[in-house]
Amino acid sequence: MPAILQYEFMLRALAGGVLVGVLAPVLGTFVVLRRLSLIADTLAHVALMGVAIGLASRFLPTLVALLAATTGAIVVEQLRARGRLPGDVALAVVLYGSLAVAVVVIGVAGGFNVDLFSFLFGSILSVAPLDLWLLAALAVVVLLFVGVFFVDLAQMAFDDDLAKVNGVRTDRLNLALAVLTGATITLSMRVVGVLLIGAMLVIPVLVGLRVARGLRAAMATSVLAGVLSAVSGLTFAFYGDISAGGAIVLTAMALLILANLWSRLRHRRRTADV
Repeated sequence: MPAILQYEFMLRALAGGVLVGVLAPVLGTFVVLRRLSLIADTLAHVALMGVAIGLASRFLPTLVALLAATTGAIVVEQLRARGRLPGDVALAVVLYGSLAVAVVVIGVAGGFNVDLFSFLFGSILSVAPLDLWLLAALAVVVLLFVGVFFVDLAQMAFDDDLAKVNGVRTDRLNLALAVLTGATITLSMRVVGVLLIGAMLVIPVLVGLRVARGLRAAMATSVLAGVLSAVSGLTFAFYGDISAGGAIVLTAMALLILANLWSRLRHRRRTADV
């Protein structure tokens, strides 16, 4: 048996990585297509603010981060939907505001510590059974949500105004999508880190869009890329004694480079055939 499978903490980390590899690209597909990739970074910084508050108050940092990310998602969506601020401006306001609060709280609490770094960059040693159960429950909710509303979400991703004309409740679906994205970011912190989870929402999706044709095929390919990035990255982290979150994202970047090369090669072959 490989050494990586002989440790219980690595089995938990691999299970968590697989769940993150499924969750992030499924939601990220609609985030990327709507050109709202910044929402991942925004909610990540809101979650960081929640972690900082939780650590400073010594009250369940993950729960505080989840509440903060959910509130942030609702605020962003309300600002955007009501037209008070353009989508990118609303994201920027919430991002910088939450980052400022996080910096102040961290400074008041005495600076960075080991616990905060594990939330920032991920820690395979800190993945607990409760984290896995929460991720699994969220995965069920997300997959059911996407399965039931896939057609509506697809319409919104390509043309939000046309979706409204067709009777899609875009306000509710956008809010639900934002809240689920915030929950995914928060519960994935232990595996990837709050500052890197945004990459898992975006990069595997870009791989899928480069390689596959059709939205369903692109999403499936994105999930495959996400799972492969998580498992390979955690393996590299274990044997190389490096940061798990960084290794996962770098693996995803490598897949994106390969996908771009393959896409260019396919295009050249088609051009040559013509």
